[in-house]
Amino acid sequence: MIQKLISALILIPLAILFVVFAVANRQTVVVSFDPFDQLQPMLSVAMPLFALILLLAVGGVVVGGVAAWLGQGKWRWRARHFEAEARTLRGELEALRRHGPPIERRSIIDAPRLTIPPPAA
Repeated sequence: MIQKLISALILIPLAILFVVFAVANRQTVVVSFDPFDQLQPMLSVAMPLFALILLLAVGGVVVGGVAAWLGQGKWRWRARHFEAEARTLRGELEALRRHGPPIERRSIIDAPRLTIPPPAA
């Protein structure tokens, strides 16, 4: 319930801000991908300014997400590797428990206590 309230308190002002931004920046801009001819570009797109900025922001989020995902690949591989190793070791432990001698379980209370000798004077 609190999470929905906090989300609403954040998302509603952001939505209002986006609508105000879109209304204030409706003018059309020409985006050209031809660096050699500015008067008659070979490849150009006319779009509202707010759409261009929104497209660039979404593209930045996607590129950042892909970069983060690729950067974490080593950790995902390690997690898979160690999970498979743990699964194998659990299987071996179950096999030993079924077919081996019973394992003596000792309580922590029964364990010998370590003491620190007093300093020599």
